[in-house]
Amino acid sequence: MFSGHTGQDIERFKKIFDAYYDNIRSFIYFKTGDTDLADDLVQEVFLRIWDRRGTLRNETIKPLLYTIAGNLVKNHFSRKKVEYNFFRKSNPPGTSEPADFEMETIEFERLLQETLSSVPEKSRIVFLMNRIEKLTYVEIAERLQLSVKAVEKRMKTALEHIRKRIGYKF
Repeated sequence: MFSGHTGQDIERFKKIFDAYYDNIRSFIYFKTGDTDLADDLVQEVFLRIWDRRGTLRNETIKPLLYTIAGNLVKNHFSRKKVEYNFFRKSNPPGTSEPADFEMETIEFERLLQETLSSVPEKSRIVFLMNRIEKLTYVEIAERLQLSVKAVEKRMKTALEHIRKRIGYKF
């Protein structure tokens, strides 16, 4: 992978990777609600940075990382939407056998991931910080520099969206 590249290229890439990996992974996770997808996409972000290593400017690295990450998330969901529409057209309701428990569980997990990804971004971030990171509303408000009331409103929006989409109460 590194043959033909200077030690400077490798060292600079390592510094960028170490400085931004966790933040970019969290950014992707909060946008998608899917840890496996976040792991995959953050690797793709850094592969693209490696490919552009000769043209990177220090002052634009951070915005470039977030732009690439955001575009990868958008592209992922665009592909998923196409796949979902194809599946629906290929498998009209009532044409399949009743699903067993394992299949229902897999389907629920898929629906939950899809639902989380469709929650408005600001509300999804608050929801995941509360439910995954176990932060209180006060802690979330401090981290996001919001009022507790704003956090409560975003959480309410997230919960209403989830209940509407899957009828599940958290």
